[in-house]
Amino acid sequence: AEQIGTVLIPLLSKDVILCTDGMPAYRQITRDAKIAHRPVNIAAGQRVINEVYHIQNVNAYGSRLRQWMAKFHGVATRYLASYLGWYRMIDHLGQNVTPTLFFLMSLGKTRQFQQLITT
Repeated sequence: AEQIGTVLIPLLSKDVILCTDGMPAYRQITRDAKIAHRPVNIAAGQRVINEVYHIQNVNAYGSRLRQWMAKFHGVATRYLASYLGWYRMIDHLGQNVTPTLFFLMSLGKTRQFQQLITT
């Protein structure tokens, strides 16, 4: 919880609602960060809370990201933010990404994807 919290807490706004798989570390993190927490109990068959909070999108995104990154046979930690930004753009824009748009984003000329310029 301490290691995850050190990385995660600075990234979370105070008005965020964190939806997780209920891992105890997340409970502690949400208490420390003073943010709302909606744990989904997958083991009990609970997949959605109030028809709003679920983790399927996160799991699907993680699966697509792992599949995409597999072609690189590993990524150095120092470049991970750039790869995540690159993937985020590709995942969001799909077939609409053009070389010009990609170039402008990499230069930070459009603020649609901050990770591309590692800010």
